[in-house]
Amino acid sequence: MKRLALKALLTLSIGAVSMAAGAQDKPMLAGVDGTFAPHAMPKLGGGVEGFNVDLIMEIGKQLGRKIEIHAAEFSGLIPAMNAGRIDFVGAPTTVTRERAQNLLFTEGYLNTYYQFLVPAGKPDLKSLDDLKGKLISANKGSAYDKWLADNAGKYGYRHESYPTNSDAVQAVLSGRADATLGGNTVSAYAALRNKGKLTLTTLKVDEGLVWAAVFRKDDAKTRNQVDEAIECLKKNGTLAQLHEKWFGVKPEAGSAAVTLYAGYGVPGLPGHEATPHEPKCR
Repeated sequence: MKRLALKALLTLSIGAVSMAAGAQDKPMLAGVDGTFAPHAMPKLGGGVEGFNVDLIMEIGKQLGRKIEIHAAEFSGLIPAMNAGRIDFVGAPTTVTRERAQNLLFTEGYLNTYYQFLVPAGKPDLKSLDDLKGKLISANKGSAYDKWLADNAGKYGYRHESYPTNSDAVQAVLSGRADATLGGNTVSAYAALRNKGKLTLTTLKVDEGLVWAAVFRKDDAKTRNQVDEAIECLKKNGTLAQLHEKWFGVKPEAGSAAVTLYAGYGVPGLPGHEATPHEPKCR
């Protein structure tokens, strides 16, 4: 009986080890907005490319684990993650206190501020008062969309939400909107790609926010692993190289792209774990 019990225990132990190894070998699935240039965008021959696609692949190398990309509209990524269809959101996601109440974030990897685009030749927007009477577009579900919704009454503009950032930019190009609001990197890239058609405004909204990767509230273990991977990419200069490759400039000293933060997550916000650690880098 003892031998049978020992054999059964051994079989269970081997099975548990095999299941754990299988789970580790299984590719992770990261969600991106595949129309959010230059962070993720369609490439010739299929698939997507961009800053965040490269960042996700480099995170996979640090983890020693394959990560596959799932491209969809931004507004559907967090629901898909919460439903277990993807493991994390690798699209640039602005960390806010409201979001941090229900989600886990890694530390920030880029600073983000909001910047407007207007048709070339049209008057510059220099202050928030210049928004009065304008129709402004934004990507549905994004932090920019929320900022427009929250401040429309205060500054006297109207706003419309579009399924993708590209659609929001196209609304300005086609004359359906007077301006569009997006992240600084995205707006700069759109202006570069539409030289002579779109212009960056002097007006920008800087609220001291960062972009980070997003995880379910109950998945602190994976969040912490990816957080450490991001720290490694800051330490070895890979993140700075990607910044220069996709945005054309080196990150500023002291910016999120080159700064390692204490603990896991964004300091001062819900979900931050202050545990000291030394990232294990490859």
